[in-house]
Amino acid sequence: MATRRARLAVVLAAGAVLVFFGGRAGGWWGGESDAATKLYGNVEIREVELGFRVGGRIAAVLVDEGDKVTPGLELARLDAQPIRDRLAGAQAKVAAAAAMVSKDAAGSRPQEVRAAQSAVVDAEARLIEARRLNERRRALSERGFISKAELQESQSALTAAAAQVDAARAALSLAQEGTRAEDRTATRAEAAQVAAERRAIQTDLSDAVLLAPSAGQVLTRVREAGAIVQPGEIVYSIALTQPVRVRAYVTEPDLPKVRPGMRVTVNVDGTGKSWPATIGYISPVAEFTPRTVQTEDQRADLVYRLRLTVDDPKNELRQGQPVTVTLPTATGG
Repeated sequence: MATRRARLAVVLAAGAVLVFFGGRAGGWWGGESDAATKLYGNVEIREVELGFRVGGRIAAVLVDEGDKVTPGLELARLDAQPIRDRLAGAQAKVAAAAAMVSKDAAGSRPQEVRAAQSAVVDAEARLIEARRLNERRRALSERGFISKAELQESQSALTAAAAQVDAARAALSLAQEGTRAEDRTATRAEAAQVAAERRAIQTDLSDAVLLAPSAGQVLTRVREAGAIVQPGEIVYSIALTQPVRVRAYVTEPDLPKVRPGMRVTVNVDGTGKSWPATIGYISPVAEFTPRTVQTEDQRADLVYRLRLTVDDPKNELRQGQPVTVTLPTATGG
């Protein structure tokens, strides 16, 4: 009887061992070391305050608080007529500067060159006539037929005629050479300046329309149509909804369990739903647990900050919402 009882005890013990290890192999239970590691954090609050880069009167506000926006959606616009008037003036300046550049590049017109050539011929003829008259009077003066004053008058006329020839030849040279290189450089620089001014005004015109920078939801509409706003004054406050990011914290003992690119699971209180996420950043510097992160034992200890990107295409998570991050177990669970 005692032998039977001993055999029965051995069989039961062996069965218990088999069930225990078989259950662990099947993932029915595990030791404390096999339990999934949990981290705690919050959905990051990501907001952007939008305003016009230029000032003016708001002509229209097109979205309201609570509206969802997509990248590039028009949110508001200014009365752009003053900017269009400035642009028209800049266009005229650009056209005038371009005309001056073309004029300098083309040089003198053929008619101007021919006129300068004719002026040289005329001046040379006057010089020949003045020289002939001066020679005649010199001969007469030597004979005593005319006074010295008359001779000096012809000599002055000869000097003036020679100066007129030099001036006419210089004018012809300028007409044939065209504009100086320095003047052409200055004209091109002025044209570039007015073109830059036009581009700046065109930029102001495009900035008179306020566009959504990314997907999000309108939190606050600060200004209404008709309001006069200064450059940079806030018109809308937008909560950025995509991508959804979570800021979580890992303690120093659990730090070796996480790595960039690791796939994890995010959960929130009050629902059994979970969202897949990816660890994107691990802080290299330790810090104390923030007060907003409430762990199960609520111990303030040194932790390392993580940033995760959550796959939340339906925008079910809310900014600032507390979350629990579950790391995969050693067995891949």
